[in-house]
Amino acid sequence: MLSVAKHVHGVRASGIRKFFDIVAEMTDVISLGVGEPDFATPWNMREACIWSLEKGYTNYTSNWGMLELRELICQHLEGLYGVSYSPANQVLVTVGVSEALDLVFRAILDPGDEVVIFDPCYVSYGPCVSFSHGVPVHVPTTVDQGFVPTPEQFRAAITPRTKAVLVAFPSNPTGAVADRETLQKIVDIAREADIFVVSDEIYDRLVYRAPHVCVAALDGAYDRTILLGGFSKSYAMTGLRIGYAAGPPDVIEAMMKIHQYVTLCAPITAQKAAIEALRYGEDSVREMRDEYNRRRRLIVKRFNDCGMPCMDPGGAFYAFPSVKDFGLSSEEFAERLLYEKRVVVVPGSAFGECGEGYVRASYATAIDRIEEAASRIADFVKSLPRAVAVG
Repeated sequence: MLSVAKHVHGVRASGIRKFFDIVAEMTDVISLGVGEPDFATPWNMREACIWSLEKGYTNYTSNWGMLELRELICQHLEGLYGVSYSPANQVLVTVGVSEALDLVFRAILDPGDEVVIFDPCYVSYGPCVSFSHGVPVHVPTTVDQGFVPTPEQFRAAITPRTKAVLVAFPSNPTGAVADRETLQKIVDIAREADIFVVSDEIYDRLVYRAPHVCVAALDGAYDRTILLGGFSKSYAMTGLRIGYAAGPPDVIEAMMKIHQYVTLCAPITAQKAAIEALRYGEDSVREMRDEYNRRRRLIVKRFNDCGMPCMDPGGAFYAFPSVKDFGLSSEEFAERLLYEKRVVVVPGSAFGECGEGYVRASYATAIDRIEEAASRIADFVKSLPRAVAVG
């Protein structure tokens, strides 16, 4: 009997998409669900796209990506974090960080290899490991630990089959940021176990309380870390689909081999925009980050005020308030909020089992919309009975 591959069939569809399918048929909805900047891509970057089309830049580029862009990425990383890469063989331009994530696991995993992942986490992490015939090993974290794993948890998750650990700070969905000491201990344990560190740092420019810690710049990390970054979040370029991977030459070359047969190259028009972003986009990044920070403070206060305890997120543009007091699952809460108050949030269970009891709310939307959404949410929770603790 004909059937799809078992390792694909066993992966459930994204828990996020269900709500967006419902929203498509509704009106007067305020979405705090999409992890996408509400800012338009800054004009100079859009203009670079237009200019490239007018000049006829519609051809393939190198499989690695345009050399000018790779050189700028290297300068960017060295300037910000003091980590040095060669544009010749240590940087690959990809179709968003999503492709980079897929490529790295296909490049490093043999069937049955394990990857340690800290939950709650972005919905793609486990499936990307599974699609590469690997085994995701999910390690739960809690709000009491700031949704940051302890070194002891990481060490306990390692087995003889462990090939890599996936680190992702700032975090989607929690906004958690790990401190330098914790990340250094994770790197030290990875060295002891002789495993790769895959570090998804797509939100590196969106931190609010302390400077971002680049994992590859930590002691002993460089030779085993594959750093994933991109332009979607910091430069509001989600639809242009430009990301990159930087790391050891043998790993990056292996990723490039897969990339060249499957994708060929990232779109040249988008690469031109990324060049413009790195050359002249710093003011735009700063302005958007300042506005996100203003929204962050507002949404966290409004959640706490209405009885939804919410950790203060240190990065990205997500709040992760608790809904445990209302006697509803996170999916029931999100579904009723959508139908009764026309506000979209994402159930925390979409991001792993330990996300149950929380919802993710993106504050990448205009502040007046956040205010209105918060008022509707406050009205909604007032109508709900509070769960009574037993014992």
